[in-house]
Amino acid sequence: MLDRREESLVEISTTYLRRARVAFAALTTTAVAVAAFGGSSASAAKLATAAKATVTVPAGAVAQSGTIRYCSDISSPPLEFYKNGTQATGSDIDLGNAIAATLGLKPMWVNTAFSGIIPALQAGHCDAIMSQLFDKPARRKVVNFVDYMNSSEAVLVAAGNPKHVSGISSLCGDTVAAETGTTITDFLSAQSKKCTKAGKAAISVHTFLRDADALEQLALGHVDAYGTTLETGAYDISKSGHKFRFAGKAFGQIPTGIATTKSNAALHTAIAEAFAVVRRNGTYKRIFAKWGLTADLVK
Repeated sequence: MLDRREESLVEISTTYLRRARVAFAALTTTAVAVAAFGGSSASAAKLATAAKATVTVPAGAVAQSGTIRYCSDISSPPLEFYKNGTQATGSDIDLGNAIAATLGLKPMWVNTAFSGIIPALQAGHCDAIMSQLFDKPARRKVVNFVDYMNSSEAVLVAAGNPKHVSGISSLCGDTVAAETGTTITDFLSAQSKKCTKAGKAAISVHTFLRDADALEQLALGHVDAYGTTLETGAYDISKSGHKFRFAGKAFGQIPTGIATTKSNAALHTAIAEAFAVVRRNGTYKRIFAKWGLTADLVK
């Protein structure tokens, strides 16, 4: 949700990539082909009508002629999630579709577990990643980014806040659920070390393959808190009828981008140009306004 979720592994060895190509079928991955704007609602299509094929994609920049395949963990609303169980929707979906239309390509969304999303890109299972992937310096060693929004981290608790959690620094001795491989798990690990250094109990972090599974643990009362991105947390709170609440302020704001391989500079440039087009024509702002994310717009 997630980086709304961030995959920690960035130093990917040649051996690991070979294994990723063989084992990728074991990941929770489903290819969802959608016509331009077809993966979102009719209203989303209207938002992106200004997006026309105005940027040329060089031959060979995408693996399948006429199609751009996005790897995305489609489990983190409001950025990417399934409507009615099958229809991919969300702000990332809408923006990715608008960029695809500007490139004159059909978008295909490849549902990929976040913990393996960079290896999936490296192994050629998609052309680009669009899944709230945080633009970290270490990641820039293995992928190129086109930044399109800002993201922050947050901690959620049950509405009554029975453990009186006031933020990540107050989680010593508590149990916290989070999605596997996300940046929030790094923050929790670092905070847990601070807890033990101060003579307090460590944070017990329980990780799950999907962000929605981590949230369910909080809903069931199996954990004291749930760590995710501010964007996903706000959506979860509103959709739950305010059964949850934020504990403390958001933290760790970071740019978030569309990632492509280092070897595909042509696609990186084309996506950057297409994003510039949808920013100029107002499509970008309309999409983020629709999903309540105007505070996350890049300046």
